[in-house]
Amino acid sequence: MIEGPKVKKMYYITSTKTNFNMAGTNPTVKTSDDNWLGEEGKTLPSTLNVLTWLTLIWNGLAFIFAFWGFAKAQANYDRTVDAQSKLDQAPEWARRLAGPHPVETARAMLDNRLPMLVIGLLAAALCFVGALQMRKLKKVGFSIYVLGDIVALATGIFIGFDALVGLSGLIGICITVLFLILYATQLKFMK
Repeated sequence: MIEGPKVKKMYYITSTKTNFNMAGTNPTVKTSDDNWLGEEGKTLPSTLNVLTWLTLIWNGLAFIFAFWGFAKAQANYDRTVDAQSKLDQAPEWARRLAGPHPVETARAMLDNRLPMLVIGLLAAALCFVGALQMRKLKKVGFSIYVLGDIVALATGIFIGFDALVGLSGLIGICITVLFLILYATQLKFMK
């Protein structure tokens, strides 16, 4: 500002492209944003918004479940052995729900609880990061998400793929495939 006896002039430097303004106001876009140069940001499609939020919530729970499974592996095995005698007299649908070899699966989870923890945390972290990248409309997030889903299937190496054949395993696979298809339909909005 230049002041004279009766003259006040203010000089403004503005740019609409970069939202830069030296007239004393703060820029509307922070330099920490991905579009810090002020390009118009794309809005997140509602389907992608819902999918990523569901993924972020589920993977937050998956972190907790991974540690819970590690800590409670022995109790889970003991409970499965105790329930085996009751399972033999249970209806067919209950036996299918438990899977073909519940005691062997629980024993394998107990014996391999550290690899199961690492795989669970790695899969959840990859899916979490992939969802965050897709929220930024980056296609690489989809690849990271798919990798996380594949890593989760590596648990079959340690506990046997029989666990994936039970009802709960099939439901998990169906939900995973559904999310992959829904995310794939949103790729057109990503760059």
